[in-house]
Amino acid sequence: VHVAIDEQMEGEDPFERLQAVARAVSIPVGVAGGIHAGSAGQAVSSGAVVVIVGGAISKAADARAAAADMKRAMAGAKISEPGLYRRVSGEDVREVLEKVSTANISDAMHRSGEMQGIRPVSPGLRMVGRAVTVRTYPGDWAKPVQAIDRAAAGDVVVIDAGGVGPAVWGELATVSACSKGLAGVVVDGAVRDTAEIRESRFAAFSRLVTPAAGEPKGLGEIDVTVRVGGVRVEPGDWIVGDDDGVVVVPKARAAEMANRGMDVLERENRIRSEIESGGTLGEVTHLLRWEKQGE
Repeated sequence: VHVAIDEQMEGEDPFERLQAVARAVSIPVGVAGGIHAGSAGQAVSSGAVVVIVGGAISKAADARAAAADMKRAMAGAKISEPGLYRRVSGEDVREVLEKVSTANISDAMHRSGEMQGIRPVSPGLRMVGRAVTVRTYPGDWAKPVQAIDRAAAGDVVVIDAGGVGPAVWGELATVSACSKGLAGVVVDGAVRDTAEIRESRFAAFSRLVTPAAGEPKGLGEIDVTVRVGGVRVEPGDWIVGDDDGVVVVPKARAAEMANRGMDVLERENRIRSEIESGGTLGEVTHLLRWEKQGE
């Protein structure tokens, strides 16, 4: 019983299918596809006689220890679910997105989803949340402030302000967002009061910084499709930000892209381990294999 890699990335697991097959046949049944130490015991209890494990061992920093954990789990030991090598679906997407970087996600999405020209106000902060989108007239901060009231804890306010000033976000909007428990804000336009924003440790990203504030005229819309940093953003899309910038993960493919981002992280961890053991990046990644060779 095999769950293909594409199914794994979409959060599928093999156990329901495994149980049905094991009940229907009288021959030994094996299982493969995304099995790790936290699920190997369930594989056996679901009817597997053979458990085939790939990435949870081949991408582990210590492959021998990972294999030993797998055998203990198959024998009935309770092994906690790993932080890595686990695929998720639904609302568990946030758990994975909080562990991977924007670079991991960009690789997973084939270098797409990056907001161009949007930079963090404060270094060293991460932001993960669903988008509450705002389209506003340049300098009109009424709709951005109203979006704070509409947003839920953990959301990110994403503002299309035309990529120009004056500022539509500052200290008081930050205080309000913090009190609601928002994860952050992205402004394709200008922010101000950056010293106070940094002091608050609130994750704010913007194109511009200016001391000049606009006026609340009330123009614009909330929860509409916007284009921020050159990327289309729908209400409910996942927004991830860190020191490298901001990426947008479309809600329709969030589980798949989160899992693929985790796969990138797992592979990088294994490569790092091999380099630290004495290899070089060129050797570990077999670069010569991909170079064009002369005749």
